[in-house]
Order: sequence, then C-alpha cells, then structure tokens
Amino acid sequence: MTFQELINNFKTILTKKYFCFEGRAGQKEFWMWVLVVFVISVIFNIIPVVGRILSLLFSLIILCPALSVTARRLHDTGKSGWWQLLSLIPIGAIVVLILCIPEGDKGSNVYGAPAGE
Repeated sequence: MTFQELINNFKTILTKKYFCFEGRAGQKEFWMWVLVVFVISVIFNIIPVVGRILSLLFSLIILCPALSVTARRLHDTGKSGWWQLLSLIPIGAIVVLILCIPEGDKGSNVYGAPAGE
C-alpha cells in the first residue's frame, strides 16, 4: 500500500462513490478509508481552536461517504447496511467495526459481485 493508493482511494470515495450505497467494498478499500479519515481527524484535533472547527466541518463532509463505504463493506460480508444503526447505541460503533473485519464473501452474494470484479 502506497501513499498514492491511500489518497486515490480517499478521493474516489469522496467523489465517485459519495452517495453509492449499492454494491460491495473490499477490506482494502474500507480500511484505507478509515486510516485516512483517522489521520486527518487526529491532525485537526491537535490544532487548537481552528482545528475544532475544521474537524466539525470535515465530519459533516465525510458523513455520507462514511455511511456509504461502511454499508458497502457490510454488504461484502453478506450483511445489510442497516446494521449501521447499531452506532446509535452505546458501544454500537465498535460492534459495527467488528462486523466489518471479516473477509468478504468469495463469490457473488445478494449485494452483487465481489469488489473489484
């Protein structure tokens, strides 16, 4: 995984797949997204005052793509994207992340062909 791959994956999700809740997202696509979002969030939270505003704006901008890539990741493991609603309860977000860990289904499932095919 190169830095360029990380940036390209992030840009693809933010531009071409912003509202894409159908299909599947592989482990690499999802976890690269999580890594970039985490790093940017940490950087914004280190900066005093202005960083808090930037962090809030960033969170609002990535809300929809974060939901869509997570839904597609859950689809890859054969689960509905609606499992994300668990995030509304305490420790639910941790459960959703755990559901995103397993490898995706090898062949096609009800959500389509594996990511990248």
